[in-house]
Amino acid sequence: MSVTVEKLENNMAKLKISVPAEQLEKAIEKAYQKNKNKIQIPGFRKGKAPRKMIEQMYGKGVFYEDAANELIDEEYPKAVEESNEEVVSSPKIEVEEIEAGKDFVFTAEVALKPPVKLGKYKGIEVPKMDLDVTDEEVDAEIDKQRGMNARSIDVTDRAVKDGDTVSLDFEGFVDGVAFQGGKGNDYPLTIGSGAFIPGFEEQLVGYEIGQEGEVKVTFPEDYQAEDLAGKEAVFKCKVNSIRAKELPELNDDFASDAGFDTVAEYKEDVKKKLAEKKEADEKAKREDAVVKAVIDDSEMELPEAMVETQQRQIVNDFAQRIQMQGMNFDQYLKYTGNSVDQMLSQVKPQAIERIKSRLVLEAVAAKEKIEATEEDVAAELERMAGQYRMELDKLKELMSGAELKQLKSDLAVQKAADFLVENVKEGAKKAAAKKTTKKAEAADGEEKPKKTAAKKTTKKAEEAEGEEKPKKTTRKKKTEEEA
Repeated sequence: MSVTVEKLENNMAKLKISVPAEQLEKAIEKAYQKNKNKIQIPGFRKGKAPRKMIEQMYGKGVFYEDAANELIDEEYPKAVEESNEEVVSSPKIEVEEIEAGKDFVFTAEVALKPPVKLGKYKGIEVPKMDLDVTDEEVDAEIDKQRGMNARSIDVTDRAVKDGDTVSLDFEGFVDGVAFQGGKGNDYPLTIGSGAFIPGFEEQLVGYEIGQEGEVKVTFPEDYQAEDLAGKEAVFKCKVNSIRAKELPELNDDFASDAGFDTVAEYKEDVKKKLAEKKEADEKAKREDAVVKAVIDDSEMELPEAMVETQQRQIVNDFAQRIQMQGMNFDQYLKYTGNSVDQMLSQVKPQAIERIKSRLVLEAVAAKEKIEATEEDVAAELERMAGQYRMELDKLKELMSGAELKQLKSDLAVQKAADFLVENVKEGAKKAAAKKTTKKAEAADGEEKPKKTAAKKTTKKAEEAEGEEKPKKTTRKKKTEEEA
């Protein structure tokens, strides 16, 4: 096999791959052996017809497609490795020549890893979150736990309140005409859950058991049923019963059920866990913010094929998660009224962000000579073995050389992200220290400063990052540079 590389515009390339005629002949023979039992030739028992006889009847190229597919699957990865190019997209394959007795020639148009011109990546100012855990936050978390252990009781002596679950009869009308899917009997609806059209549930607050009335709403403009989108509707409703949650009392018995001797110990543990979560959230937000700042100050030209490959990867990963939850992906598309093309379009900004994040972190790692050590790899393999509940040696056996190489690259990228966070602008840290000092002063009797400015800055940073972003852009098990 031989390969030549033709560089194209916008970081694209065409690999021309030539496979010797002898290999093509073997592939054609293999295709014949695979398919001969499916072919019936007059005068021969099924599966006994000679190859030449089949080729005479169906054409000499009858086995070419299977042979070509096998050779492409086998030789393309070798060609990429031999080319020494960093391919970052799925290939667009075209067969240029296929004929028995001649070399098999095909081309693969691919995207190459684009160069990155790094801008400023040290001393970037990143806002810091307030890591203090308030008593109100502790109480809210405990109330959440109490809610999970609440029991449901019948209510007969009052009207509907927010948080109640009602048994509801309803029927919807648009322009006085009942519409399909707008009717229900004894439907269990939790007020405030957001399960119904915006504005519906709030209007049921104050209803007594047995009370009938009308709820008026307007369907959202983007409602999935196009014939109802944006239209006003009237629902005739009747509340049949009311049930409310009764929270368990917060006492030492409740603390004991959670594994603690006293309420004080339980609260202290909740506070500690909230602090750990805040610290982890703060680290993730700082990492995302500093990476975005580096991206904004860097230059790179992404090949469209690279972006498309990443889009497909995101959608495929989502489909696998849906499958693991017990739902067929086609069913999901049907229920949501979505399509694969629509989903690909929706995830494009996320795909671009993932690629850019990876590229700038790889560029930082290269510039700072950041690499994953053997100790880093060993520690990560041990962590993975624990996560998958596997023997470490068994995990190592299952991982190919390419997967280990990718793991090492992922770890280096994460170390580069840590490097960026460690080198944020010192002024940001001082500002955080000043804020702490002011809090101390306020505690001594001065009026406490407002926190809205800091929160507003953090919110802007979050909005700048975009709504859709991966939870962990630097530790993916699969690379965006798929060949």
